[in-house]
Amino acid sequence: MLTYPQINPVALDLGIVKIHWYGLSYVAGLAAAWWLLRWRAGQARRNQEWGEWNSEQVADLMFYGTIGVLVGGRLGSVLFYHLPYYLDNPLEVFKIWQGGMSFHGGLLGVVIAMWCFARRTGKPFFAVADYVAPVGPVGLFSGRLGNFINAELWGRPTDLPWGMAFPGGGDVARHPSQLYEAALEGVVLFAILWWFSGRPRPPM
Repeated sequence: MLTYPQINPVALDLGIVKIHWYGLSYVAGLAAAWWLLRWRAGQARRNQEWGEWNSEQVADLMFYGTIGVLVGGRLGSVLFYHLPYYLDNPLEVFKIWQGGMSFHGGLLGVVIAMWCFARRTGKPFFAVADYVAPVGPVGLFSGRLGNFINAELWGRPTDLPWGMAFPGGGDVARHPSQLYEAALEGVVLFAILWWFSGRPRPPM
């Protein structure tokens, strides 16, 4: 059994303000996605189904996407997992520094944001979706590392040698499922989508 590294979830404590590694994982994922989308803008002329893209459009797209991730992720957590609590404590919805984000809500938020962006710019929705999809795993990778640092979303008990006893999970060795997902949803899926998106293919 491996020893969980006991990483402090607070990366920087400034007294009245605490910067958490989980928050930084969002920043890192969004920044990496922005950089990759700017790079793809320079390649768009080789993939006509994407349409034309410039740095200003990419910046606007990232603004829409960031709002979709944050608002959708938060509302997803509120509606899917803790609705009775938030109905009794509605102001708690805004305390995002206390945690509570949902992948499902974030995904729906991004889809809605991309639809709004497509309508505003006149681009076909699926051209926008094809353009954005390959960078999604970058956010999944950084988010799952944030989950690991927070010692949350651990897996089932295991007797495999890389099992870990997570805080809150008892003394039982469990699968570090956050790292599995970071590797598969993040690295492997990114490599597949990035390669596939650069090949001749139909839209959608």
